[in-house]
Amino acid sequence: MTQEEPFPIPISHSESLRDSISSHSRPLSTTNLKRHVSPSCDSELPSEGSRKRFKEDITDETSITSSINCTSVKSSLIEELATELQCGCCSELAYRPVLVIPCQHFFCGSCCYLWIRNSGTNCPACRQASDAVVPFRPLQAMIDTLLRAAPSKARTERERQQADEVYTGQPLRLPRPKEASPEPNINQNNDYARPCPYCLDNPSGYRCPQPIPDPTTDPDHAWHLDDGVPPGHAHCGNCENLLALRAPTTTKCDLCQVSFCGVGVPGRCVAAPLLSQHPHGMSDISDLIQSPDIYECFDSNTVEVEIMFDYLTSQRLTPRHIYREVVTYILSQPRGFQPLIELDLFNDVHGVAAGIDPNPQAPRNKICRICSSEVLLYGLKDWWVRERQKGFLEESILSRKDCPDGNSCTRQKILAHAREFNHILPTSLMGSQGGPSPEPVLNQAALNPVANPRLFDGPSSRASLQGPTSLYQPSPDEVLGETSGSSSVATGPMAMPFIIDWW
Repeated sequence: MTQEEPFPIPISHSESLRDSISSHSRPLSTTNLKRHVSPSCDSELPSEGSRKRFKEDITDETSITSSINCTSVKSSLIEELATELQCGCCSELAYRPVLVIPCQHFFCGSCCYLWIRNSGTNCPACRQASDAVVPFRPLQAMIDTLLRAAPSKARTERERQQADEVYTGQPLRLPRPKEASPEPNINQNNDYARPCPYCLDNPSGYRCPQPIPDPTTDPDHAWHLDDGVPPGHAHCGNCENLLALRAPTTTKCDLCQVSFCGVGVPGRCVAAPLLSQHPHGMSDISDLIQSPDIYECFDSNTVEVEIMFDYLTSQRLTPRHIYREVVTYILSQPRGFQPLIELDLFNDVHGVAAGIDPNPQAPRNKICRICSSEVLLYGLKDWWVRERQKGFLEESILSRKDCPDGNSCTRQKILAHAREFNHILPTSLMGSQGGPSPEPVLNQAALNPVANPRLFDGPSSRASLQGPTSLYQPSPDEVLGETSGSSSVATGPMAMPFIIDWW
């Protein structure tokens, strides 16, 4: 066999090889690769319906778990919101919240109102001075939304009623902190009297005619305090230091008969002319707000007091303005301050012994700060009765029905009754004979600057008496009395009796 000759292949082998190559060259069919499931295994697999039920069970379990998670998150959110919306005073969910400006702290309106009534002068949370306290309406909307989701967080009905009786929804005023008064220079030696400023050499040139020996330099002649006050001296009604009665700076209050040194505390150790004095502790409206005596003047009728405060704020009236008008009205009466003195209104108002009134019928020209406050409180309600008649109040206030019991109503302390009825009423409109009472003759000479110049202190005081509204002329509506002899003019429980000269 030569090299070129091919190896002989049998036909049968060649055909089988060709068929094998052909079969491998064709693509494999996927159906031929699957194995048939055995009948035993096929019986164990779930049917189509059972598969759907299985999926539904899984979905139900997932929704229940999701619902539980949502409820937990909602409950946690409610608790966190309720904690964030708590009042800083009572630590409960804020009710009718108010916002303190500028520190932005919020409280229940009733809590903040009681804070102010108890002499609070700053924010209850941070103690920062504030400008105003206003209703916090955006926070109220959040609280309402929270209560719709969790009604159990609401305050009890009794708590809400009590809060509504205290706070009525109006803006509040935080009074400014008072400046501390300087410490009085009280005698440190409890056994012997020390010299007054005029007992020793002084720049004024005045020398006390009866000087007090200095116990440190002249102990043999020192004045023992058990022997009383040294002759020619008295204690100052403000600083309580010894003063010389005849010193040029010494003044005496004509109402309480207490002397003042004029050198201890400038502006305070002095008895000034009637219309020039400043009432003690009543420099602005904030002092009136936190004074319990104001509410006593109105028989604890808080509604009428708040109406008056709003009026004073809108008209920009100060306590000193009210005091001057009260004094002007008293001076216009025939007896002046005599009815007040007869009521012992100025007894024991100072911590020192008062002097003797040399002439009880003499006119009163000088007054101290304490007595001016007493005068203001005495005549405040009557002044408010007269001021209401000017017609500057809102129609909703003036249109209220008058209480049948008037000023003496025992229910005016109840908030609902005080809101419904007016208790600031002038006295009887009719005289005893069925006709209007005649007007009294006013003592105009008492207000004449020429006839009584000591009542005034410069042009500003005289100017305050000019104008149609400065001198109040009582109308027949305010006059109550008999038709003959004499009568009394009164405007309430604190009315001032005096004798009227008929026309």
